[in-house]
Amino acid sequence: MLLQGLKVVELASIIAGPSCAGILADWGASVVKVESPTGDRIRALYPDTRESPGNPVFTMENRGKRGVVLDTATGDGRSALIALLADADIFVTNVRPGALKRAGLDYETLKPQLPRLIYASITGAGLVGPEADLPAFDTTVFWAKSGLARTIIPPDQDPYVFRPGIGDHSTALATVAAILAAVHERHETGRGRLIECSLLRTAAFAIGMDLSAHLRFGQTPTNLVRDDRPVAMLDFFRTRDEGWICIQPLGPETFFAMVDLIGRPDLLVDPNFELPITDLVRVRELRGLIDAWFAGLTLEEAGAALTQADVA
Repeated sequence: MLLQGLKVVELASIIAGPSCAGILADWGASVVKVESPTGDRIRALYPDTRESPGNPVFTMENRGKRGVVLDTATGDGRSALIALLADADIFVTNVRPGALKRAGLDYETLKPQLPRLIYASITGAGLVGPEADLPAFDTTVFWAKSGLARTIIPPDQDPYVFRPGIGDHSTALATVAAILAAVHERHETGRGRLIECSLLRTAAFAIGMDLSAHLRFGQTPTNLVRDDRPVAMLDFFRTRDEGWICIQPLGPETFFAMVDLIGRPDLLVDPNFELPITDLVRVRELRGLIDAWFAGLTLEEAGAALTQADVA
């Protein structure tokens, strides 16, 4: 296995931290999950009962791990955790920084006695600043605070809650990447280090196309209502059997393919549809023609036609 021989201790709950350690376990690391006496809070989401045994989310995020219960608020619990860390390579935690510091489990406290330890901290908004110790979750920080949710929700709709775990899993992957970089560095230096990943910074990376445009032009693109979107083919289209299909134009070749598919090759020589089409009236007209074409086909028929024409 890729990470066989690496020892990981996880002091984390819910999704981002456990998911990170779960990936390390998938790749062969030996992972010990430390839970408080009340248990990982994700256990309450789908409680294990006689009528409905097993918790699917807890099981998924904590696959391949061994577990131990420790009360790190006590001296004995803290000592037991440090004993686990003594021969560990990696410590993964998403406990709030203030709580870790009060328990003497923050990086600066542990570093002198565990100089080879790679300390992976997962937070909402980072380890410093006024929001460092505030409660933070996938929905509230990754989606809402970053602005990612607003770029997806059309302006004529109220905000809504997105499916859970997407930001957590993205942040877990980012943390795994940072851990592996630290492992590589330790081969050269013999020293561990603090690495940190946050939901907010991961979201900023995920929304990087919009942020870079904002830095360049001074405004951030938003998800416009369909009738006002400036690209006719970058959209979802409804088929005769009430399916939805999405097109991603890749350049002029997509336009050439689509006008052929919809039976309107005349548009190729119509000056009103010369690329790029910037007149919103013409954009709407083209979108209407494409809508009509999809409305006459089933999802399977439309998908086959687009695949044959090499349209994404």
